[in-house]
Amino acid sequence: MPELAEVEWFRKQWDVGRGAEIIDLCLHAQNRVFRGSDVPELQQKLIGAKLLSSHARGKRMLFKFSGDNWLGIHLGMTGKIHVASPNFQPNKHDHLVLFQKERALVFTDSRQFGRVRFHHGTEEPDWWKSEAPEIISPEFDRKFVDQFLERHRKAPIKAALLMQNGFPGIGNWMADEILWRAKVLPSKRIRRLTAQDRHQLFRATKFVVRRSLETLGKDFSDPPKNWLIHQKWKRDGICPIHRTPLKHSTVAGRTTAWCQKCQR
Repeated sequence: MPELAEVEWFRKQWDVGRGAEIIDLCLHAQNRVFRGSDVPELQQKLIGAKLLSSHARGKRMLFKFSGDNWLGIHLGMTGKIHVASPNFQPNKHDHLVLFQKERALVFTDSRQFGRVRFHHGTEEPDWWKSEAPEIISPEFDRKFVDQFLERHRKAPIKAALLMQNGFPGIGNWMADEILWRAKVLPSKRIRRLTAQDRHQLFRATKFVVRRSLETLGKDFSDPPKNWLIHQKWKRDGICPIHRTPLKHSTVAGRTTAWCQKCQR
């Protein structure tokens, strides 16, 4: 599933169409990705509107159009957005195509775990708002993190990192990367975290997000070679530090990798 940095990269793909008018659109109105959306209103309002700006928050994207129109996209597990030629012919997995004179803006999702939402109004939609600050913002500080963790003392720390109302945009690979750098066992219960554990977790979270945005988020390039992600999915993956075999298990319902020498 695309996480914070990948979502940031996908968000920028449609920026080439900023300032241009939507002259036509094509969508599969009955498909699951439009659940809860007013599809007829979307069709009516977006044709003739201009794309003004794009924004990312956690794992979600928001596109603002002229005429007080807002389009939200969540990529889910297999969703992607890309730009195609103006004579693009959609297939069954291309659930939304916005045609401009010089291009087509396409949302594709083969498994339909993603979502398209529409809002018409002067203010950004309620479903876009979030209680959790963005991790790269100053508001995401130790006080916020400690208060959030205190509310989930019985949970394994990896489960907490995957909660979007606390760590927006963090998913499976980023959580494992953070925990490996913080030297904290993924299954460790929050109530057992030491003050040093919490300090290391906070620093690692900020670092992983910042560096991921500088690589994946910028041009979809890989994070540095000494990151855990390059070994995480391999059956014979090794710790980038100790060169010892990684351990694998399921924590919080997700496949998890860790180093038994690094993490306690």
